[in-house]
Amino acid sequence: MILTQHATAKRSFPIPELHPRPARTRTQRPRPASSGELVGGQETRSQNPAISLTGEAPDRTRIRILSVDSHPLFREGIATIINGQPDMVLVSQASTLQEAIQQYRAHQPDITLMEIRLPDWDGIDALITIRSEFPAARVIILTFSDGDVEVRRALKAGASGYLLKNTPPSELLQEIRKVHSGRKGIQPQLAAKLAEHIGDDLLTAREVDVLAQVARGNRNRDIGMQLSISEDTVKVHLKRIREKLGAKDRSEAIAIAVRRGIIRL
Repeated sequence: MILTQHATAKRSFPIPELHPRPARTRTQRPRPASSGELVGGQETRSQNPAISLTGEAPDRTRIRILSVDSHPLFREGIATIINGQPDMVLVSQASTLQEAIQQYRAHQPDITLMEIRLPDWDGIDALITIRSEFPAARVIILTFSDGDVEVRRALKAGASGYLLKNTPPSELLQEIRKVHSGRKGIQPQLAAKLAEHIGDDLLTAREVDVLAQVARGNRNRDIGMQLSISEDTVKVHLKRIREKLGAKDRSEAIAIAVRRGIIRL
């Protein structure tokens, strides 16, 4: 399935204008009750031993962290790293955009570690939604996605940092402390990618739509029918796409777009 940066979504968020965001259209799964909510007259408790939830006031002497990632094993790894630090504590975890927003509202952590690719939506949408309600929120994107377009979108949306998941634990902890102190954190290799594409002519939303259709293997005529445009207009879009991406043909345009985070396969 192709996930493009411009698609009809089930709900809207005020996305900053760059390349249109990759959108997901999937069936929503029922949200499990979070700790402290009443279900059937009984209060639920966290099933994660890495998180300590009590009725006491939040501990403000340590850096309070929310981890948002769809992979349980990765979340447990983060919990082990964070809770091994005397100046940090993991206050909650989330695996979907909906849970991320709910948990942020409940705990208002000092730092949120956010994966971009969540099962129900794009992680940058969660970032935008959180910051629209809590402008001072400090969110570090922690992901495998290293495309310059996604990095730029995240920073434009207000991310305080952008790290890759192959970051050594010691560097992750250093970046958390740096962001908590009010500074920005972005890895040198990502900054280099951003610099490489400064001044590039970005694809329009329609051009992203056309390129996504091409990646699905559709012919020009089929693309025109899907997007309600003429076949000649499709050809014009494809010519502009190749020029903007510096691609020789359709296949190379797709490869470049995937690598830069413009479309997702």
